[in-house]
Amino acid sequence: MAQSRETEEQCNGNCSTCPSAQKEGCDSPQKGLPPKAKIDVKHVILVLSGKGGVGKTTVSVNLASALANHGKTVGLLDLDIHGPNVPKMVGAEGQKLMVMGNKIEPIRVTGTLSVVSMEFLLPDADTPVIWRGPMKMSAIKQFLEDVNWGPLDYLVVDLPPGTGDEALTIVQLAPNIRGAVIVTTPQEVSTMDSKKAAKFVEKLDLPVIGIIENMSGLICPDCGKEIEIFGKGGGKKAAEELGVPFLGAIPIDPEMRKAGDEGRPFINRHADSPSWKAIDAVMENLVRIVEG
Repeated sequence: MAQSRETEEQCNGNCSTCPSAQKEGCDSPQKGLPPKAKIDVKHVILVLSGKGGVGKTTVSVNLASALANHGKTVGLLDLDIHGPNVPKMVGAEGQKLMVMGNKIEPIRVTGTLSVVSMEFLLPDADTPVIWRGPMKMSAIKQFLEDVNWGPLDYLVVDLPPGTGDEALTIVQLAPNIRGAVIVTTPQEVSTMDSKKAAKFVEKLDLPVIGIIENMSGLICPDCGKEIEIFGKGGGKKAAEELGVPFLGAIPIDPEMRKAGDEGRPFINRHADSPSWKAIDAVMENLVRIVEG
């Protein structure tokens, strides 16, 4: 029997303790799923892509840094468990997570930006993580519940490419998910996969906050003209076909690659460049959609 509206709004996802489930049956989408993690966060933003190599982590790092620069308290959760690159890009490579009392302390990159990544638990950056799904789920639950994030305005979650265990688990466990940002490059082989990612998100009953077109042309460092290496406009076209917002296009910039390799987010360095303005515009579009 279907739940009443009042009961449904109060559902915590734990059917074993729900009177409606025990007496009348329950058709809630949360039936049989673990309860949501207890974390004080206003907005959880998932960043994903249909395929690898589109600069998803670069976008996640710069988006989180841009939000922090605008006065938001931000957590950046690196859930690319098999290829964690966030520590390198924020200048925290080689650091280790510490336990204070009964809580894990995240790495505080700035006063308003904290990071947790699998790499902080590895002996060194070259150590592979060879895990099956249940171990990933346990780790993700710990990264949410057992970390002393403090009150957060945003938790930006950098997911691995595709639609596997990590994405499914964070959707089950994280509270206040506002939706997903999908990163693509302009060419059709990438936008095809971005559409799959969008449909995956919709099947999980989450909104697609928008699509970001990364590597959208190259600003020539000599003449300042734009060169369309991978084409241009594919991300916007995909957004229009899916009926979701287009958050903006970010051009290729050699300085952005350099910033990632040096562990200094690009958004913190080059306020006068077209790429900086593009990232900042994407962040402002996201905030406008999420916070209304």
